[in-house]
Amino acid sequence: MRSGGYDRAIELFEKLESRYPFGTYAQQAQMEIAYAYYRQNDQPQALAAVERFIKLHPDHPNVDYMYYLRGLINFNDQKSIFDFISHQDPTERDPKAAREAFDSFKLLTEKFPNSKYAPDSAARMVYLVNTLAQYDVHVANYYYRRGAYLAAANRAQDAIKNYQGAPAVEQALYILMKSYDALDLPKLRDDAERVLKANFPNSVYFTGGPKKDKPWWQIW
Repeated sequence: MRSGGYDRAIELFEKLESRYPFGTYAQQAQMEIAYAYYRQNDQPQALAAVERFIKLHPDHPNVDYMYYLRGLINFNDQKSIFDFISHQDPTERDPKAAREAFDSFKLLTEKFPNSKYAPDSAARMVYLVNTLAQYDVHVANYYYRRGAYLAAANRAQDAIKNYQGAPAVEQALYILMKSYDALDLPKLRDDAERVLKANFPNSVYFTGGPKKDKPWWQIW
């Protein structure tokens, strides 16, 4: 394991578990197998190993680590969430891994608030909320720029409703305001503008607009 020979490590841990299925060594082997698959970037096998351990040993003194590892497995998988910026239609991306990572970290912090993994889990949750909110804003902007104003408004509303406090909410409110304006819904447009001004009185959208030298996905 330490030298990076994960295939061989998994093979040996599996032999250990099969030959001595009861006791702490077998349990440790199960944990090590999950970690080895994680280091191999084999997400399905890693998650399966984690789920098996949690199911077999829900009261294990180190089960909090397995919840944390489950979050890490999905957290690392979600890093491709913004690949659509240059490679793919944003509506075709599904941030499933990011949502599952968030759920895993949240469950850990709720079940094991005193775990040594809880602080890092909480920090990653903040990052994931911002990531998911920005994803919805990207998609809303994508719709807006293609004239799908109702779809843009709906997606912006999702970001505002689901990710309150995230930095991307400012952008979502602006897209909502512009979408309602394009749909000729002045009352809803004014309501969105009022909320934007109330929550972001110094918003760049009321002080000359965002800088033009930035890519649209960073400013719009």
